Amino acid sequence: MHLTNSTTSVTVRQRRLLRDASLALGCAALFCLLATLVTGRWHPLYQFDQDWTSELHDYARDHRIWTAAVQTLSDIGGPVTMRALLGIAAAWLWLIGARVLAGWVAAQALVGWGAQWALKLAVGRQRPAFSDPVAHGGGPAFPSGHAMASAITCAVLVGLLWYRVQRRGRTAACTVAAATVLTIGWTRTALGVHWPSDVLAGWLAAGVVLGVVTAAIELWRPGALARDVRRVNWRTRPRVQRVIVPYDRTPLPDGPLDDGPSSDGPSDRGAPAGDPLNADRLNADPLDDGPPAGAESNVPGRDDPADRPDAPVR
Repeated sequence: MHLTNSTTSVTVRQRRLLRDASLALGCAALFCLLATLVTGRWHPLYQFDQDWTSELHDYARDHRIWTAAVQTLSDIGGPVTMRALLGIAAAWLWLIGARVLAGWVAAQALVGWGAQWALKLAVGRQRPAFSDPVAHGGGPAFPSGHAMASAITCAVLVGLLWYRVQRRGRTAACTVAAATVLTIGWTRTALGVHWPSDVLAGWLAAGVVLGVVTAAIELWRPGALARDVRRVNWRTRPRVQRVIVPYDRTPLPDGPLDDGPSSDGPSDRGAPAGDPLNADRLNADPLDDGPPAGAESNVPGRDDPADRPDAPVR
């Protein structure tokens, strides 16, 4: 049954729209609350940011090797790297024909970049300032661009892998993605270039972008993302080819043979002269009748029509 032609499929699309809208609205509400507390300099949050950042800065100042390692992690997981990964994924999807899915990936990167700077300029929060900084960051602090870009990228990549792997693969992908997002966010605070609330705001803003972009594409092209997911699965899965194997079974004679088995090698009893194929067959196990004539043997190489992207969903 096709996703676009049944009542059940409409219910599934509505459930997905509700999920995406709930993600966007929930993260937006929390982001607005956090931004209000930051701009209003709510004392518990302000004190938490100050204490956490000061302690991490003191440790980083006294351990230069550790600080260099943290800086390397932060550079590797920067917005440029994350958006480059999304660009590569979008280009690959476009080349294999999943155009809507490629547009979804590219839109996540572009909308995330634009939303990041719009929110930074709207809030205009200053970064932490120290007399002996161990790292430097440019632009306003709220929200963290590193945290936002890493969360969007990891969520998109996990989404692309979700229907390609089994349960263990999904668990591993989610674990790696979560560890990456947490590590990159933590490095920005450890280097003293962001407050902890900036990192949290970056994660919330990423949730808003993910939900809004996905819901918008679902409304614009209903069911197109699901069809492209099936197309990717069909294009990248192992193939199965059918090969017809001819088989000609020659009956064995009933009576005793004149020539017994020789000591030099296997017997060729019952085989016509000059027919090595029949000789090899008669030397095989007589109880093994082999496959019937016209039997099919499956070997890698051909598609299964049931797995095509336009096949009905059972």
